[in-house]
Amino acid sequence: MTSSLHRGRPRRAKSHISVRVAHAVLGSAVGVVWLVLPGMTSGGDAPVAIKNPAPGASAAVAEDDERSTVDLVLPLVAVGAAGAIAGYGYLRRVRRTRVRTTPGGAGSPPPSRSSPPLAALDEQACAALVEADNRVRAARAELGFAGALCGAEDLESFRRAVREAETELAAAFRMRQRYDEGVPAEEAAREHALAGIVGRCAEAGRRLDSVAGEFGRLRGLEQGLGEALGVAEGRFRELAGRAGASEAVLAGLRDRYAPTATASVTGSVEQAKDRLLFATVRLNQARQSADSGQPERAARQLRAAEGAVAQAAVFVDGVDRLAEELRTAELTVPAALTGAEAELAWARRPADLSARQSPAPGPATSRPAEPRPGPGMPPGAAGTTPGGFEVRLLHVDAVLGSVRQELTGGQPGDPVGVLRRIVRATAPVTSGRAGVLPAAALITARTATAAAADFVATHRGAVGATARTRLAEAERLLATGDPADRPSADLLALEARELAERDVRAHGNPYMGAAGEETAGTGGAVLGGIVLAEDPEEGTPAGFAGPARPAPARRGPE
Repeated sequence: MTSSLHRGRPRRAKSHISVRVAHAVLGSAVGVVWLVLPGMTSGGDAPVAIKNPAPGASAAVAEDDERSTVDLVLPLVAVGAAGAIAGYGYLRRVRRTRVRTTPGGAGSPPPSRSSPPLAALDEQACAALVEADNRVRAARAELGFAGALCGAEDLESFRRAVREAETELAAAFRMRQRYDEGVPAEEAAREHALAGIVGRCAEAGRRLDSVAGEFGRLRGLEQGLGEALGVAEGRFRELAGRAGASEAVLAGLRDRYAPTATASVTGSVEQAKDRLLFATVRLNQARQSADSGQPERAARQLRAAEGAVAQAAVFVDGVDRLAEELRTAELTVPAALTGAEAELAWARRPADLSARQSPAPGPATSRPAEPRPGPGMPPGAAGTTPGGFEVRLLHVDAVLGSVRQELTGGQPGDPVGVLRRIVRATAPVTSGRAGVLPAAALITARTATAAAADFVATHRGAVGATARTRLAEAERLLATGDPADRPSADLLALEARELAERDVRAHGNPYMGAAGEETAGTGGAVLGGIVLAEDPEEGTPAGFAGPARPAPARRGPE
């Protein structure tokens, strides 16, 4: 018996069709020979005249006529039968190949692609970035609490694992940033890039997994809370006191500066208190569970409390850091204004092309200066038309004039915002002679990047991959130390903060209690990624131990 695999081969299909056609041709040839042969055998005889045929002769003639009719009909029937058989075989073969499901059949559907489509890979890459970023952030917080009870030597292997995971994650974010910029352009290469992002994130998770068991044994929370509970309670009391002080600091900043200067920390003190409220409940529950002989439950509750305390510290530290940044920016504004005016005056000097094409040594700014066209130079020879260069100079003059007016107006201002306006206005015409302008760009980039990082860290339960990618790119550019990268880092950090805020608004209220009311800060803890909305009591994502369940894909708004 012929197997279905053999019957399904295209080669055999073609051979069956050939046999049917050969049968039809052979039958037709036989029929034609049958028709032609009688004529060939009787054509050579001479006609014979027959007079007064006898009755016996007439009967013989009739028999010959009947036999000739039969000789004509039989070949036609044979030809028709052969054709019908061949046609039936061909049609049957066509129907079989169309419905065939065995491998290799001519009519079988094309095999499915081994890799998912680009859109599915994109969602997978976004989910992998979010999950890996959450794990690394949670692992840092866990190391902070473990460091209070263990020596630096005991934690070195774990710190190294976190650094390696951070390196893999940074590479994944860099690949994602280039992907969002359209690099590479070919679809096959883009699929490969997305697969590389997923692979990098998986490797970051494996670095943490490799030391997860050892880290769990080092802390030993499942065997008993020990001194870990006391450490968490001590930090809780410290932050509770600092939250009150930060509230006073923020009130002073609001009196001294414009609302835009403190917008990044609006509500930070209230959110810090909300996280501390959640930590209070979980610390009490952890102690009760430990006393009732439920060490594993007590360990989960303690980790949740530690995560809430760590995020409260981010809120409080953010207020204190912004106060220092505003003071530094306020002191830098007059020098930056003077440097910008010097740049403007130099740009308006009579053209010295050689000097303009070879600026004096000094720190580079975000964009090299475009030399002003000289009297004997054709338009556009220096990179711009004379009229266009004058328009740029007029714009710089208008911005600097507006800044001078604000400084002398006596109204509360935004020092960081003022520095950002000066840096952006002078970037097209600066020469690098005024070293204060790169320092001003550093202040604005650091302030924007730190604010975006704090927001993502304390709202990671809702922030998607796009905002995290822009933040990672801003941090990368800022870490290069190149003054030319600072304006780009500033722009990316501002974009990351805006995208993250949009993610949070779209996410809405992440958790409501059974009665429709938020209970004991749980909503803020879910928003911060400390616990899961589906199971806030049991599902506590951890850094080294991994997430309680796969994170959903959150791409973020484009």
